[in-house]
Amino acid sequence: MPESPNIIFGTNPVLEKLRASADEIEEILIAETAQSAAMRMIVQTAAALGLRAVRVPSRTLDRLAGGYRHQGVVARVASFRYHPFEALLELLGTDLAPNWIIALDGLTDPRNFGALLRTAEAAGVSHIVIAKDRAVEVTPVVVKASAGATHYLKISKVTNLRRAVAELKERGYWAVGLDGHSAESIYDRAMPERLIIVLGAEGKGLRPLTLRECDFVLSIPMLGKIASLNVAVAGAVFLYELVRQRKIIDKGSGKR
Repeated sequence: MPESPNIIFGTNPVLEKLRASADEIEEILIAETAQSAAMRMIVQTAAALGLRAVRVPSRTLDRLAGGYRHQGVVARVASFRYHPFEALLELLGTDLAPNWIIALDGLTDPRNFGALLRTAEAAGVSHIVIAKDRAVEVTPVVVKASAGATHYLKISKVTNLRRAVAELKERGYWAVGLDGHSAESIYDRAMPERLIIVLGAEGKGLRPLTLRECDFVLSIPMLGKIASLNVAVAGAVFLYELVRQRKIIDKGSGKR
């Protein structure tokens, strides 16, 4: 494991941290031998922001990153700031309310979590809700797997995910769950504008109580021999079906 939760590593995560919130960076450490274009960009961007990148032996970075692939750069940063769920609820009554919110029910794999966050940010999602207990948190491995998407997302932790979904529904959102056993696929339904996308843990899927909170449950068609997709891939497939449907609606209304 990485030496501290207050580090990030990898060229994309560090560069995106510089762009998104450089004031939270305490120190940037770069391998003595690193000479890539990405590394030069990090050094130049840091210098422009008044930060200095310090050259250190690669073994120092190996130790800090806990054996994970760091690509020659590690940054010490402030602790990750979770977004209060109450602040999300307050936002829902304004023009800034997000159309889509992702709720994760017991996801435990950090790489899956990071990969899903990367796709979510790319698809235009801004708010994620996760459970406090028995679920993965934002760690250096998650930040690396997200390619720095964590720096742009508002992630809230809640004690009871089912109750959080219910509170969002009370404010005008529909909850859709993904489950491989559903007879209705993601391509069979026109999605409502305001949506909570509820995704379950690897292997276990959505817990029964969470599943019952969903207004409808959809599956992704599996046409080959493999019976399921991991949550990051399933989430990506569904998110871009939402993007496709939204583009058709916007085109019909004259929006670009």
